[in-house]
Amino acid sequence: MLELRLKIDEAVRSIRRHWPVAPKVGIILGTGLGGLASQIEGSHSIPYAGIPHFPISTVESHAGQLVCGHLRGVPVVAMEGRFHFYEGYSMQEVTFPVRVMRALGVEILIVTNAAGGMNPHHELADLIVIDDHINLMGDNPLRGPNDETLGPRFPDMSQPYDRQLTALAQRTALELGIPCRKGVFVAVAGPNLETRAEYRMLRGMGADVVGMSTVPEVLVAVHAGLRVLGFSIVTDLCLPDALEPADIRQIIEVAGRGGERLSRLIPEIVSRL
Repeated sequence: MLELRLKIDEAVRSIRRHWPVAPKVGIILGTGLGGLASQIEGSHSIPYAGIPHFPISTVESHAGQLVCGHLRGVPVVAMEGRFHFYEGYSMQEVTFPVRVMRALGVEILIVTNAAGGMNPHHELADLIVIDDHINLMGDNPLRGPNDETLGPRFPDMSQPYDRQLTALAQRTALELGIPCRKGVFVAVAGPNLETRAEYRMLRGMGADVVGMSTVPEVLVAVHAGLRVLGFSIVTDLCLPDALEPADIRQIIEVAGRGGERLSRLIPEIVSRL
């Protein structure tokens, strides 16, 4: 674990050479959400390739840079594009940026994703504030020796998503006239989408939306003592009896529409923290 600590410190020193301010909020922007980064004032964009030990995003719709600045007067650091387990990275590599955010000073993590909607009440581009999650990725970023200076051996997961932040998100969405439901997110390894039988199983387990990210970052965030707020954008409807082949271009387009809503909602939430 000493090696991990040294890698975190090296990445932090590199980022602080570009932007010496201590951020209070960290944001992970998923598919279709890059537009939010344009609202960060006085921003400094650092390509992931320029940060020691950061992986490189291989997803076409992800910009692959860290954006540092102020959002509604609050110092923030935003990942414009994330890393995924299905890209071939280890869970530790996928979640390394969360460790770095914590070391920079982040206290609250806002994490977003594009997800398939399995709840029949969902519509395309709906926003779901994540109330809880199910981890079916087959791995865990906390496996291996534990460094007590980074977090406890057995982090409690009774409230992985901060209830006060979730309530704030719902109140703010209501005031802005943005539909926002609560739901359970289930994470799978990917990269294939699910079969009809798998959607039935996941829905039967109590999940509302399904995706290939988020849970590893949240596990590390909770381990590190961060308060977490999570959002999913429903980008395709995964109803087994009416399932149609997925169109990735359409999914990205719908993610952009939902991203416009989140780009209105998240800055307002940040201003009220």
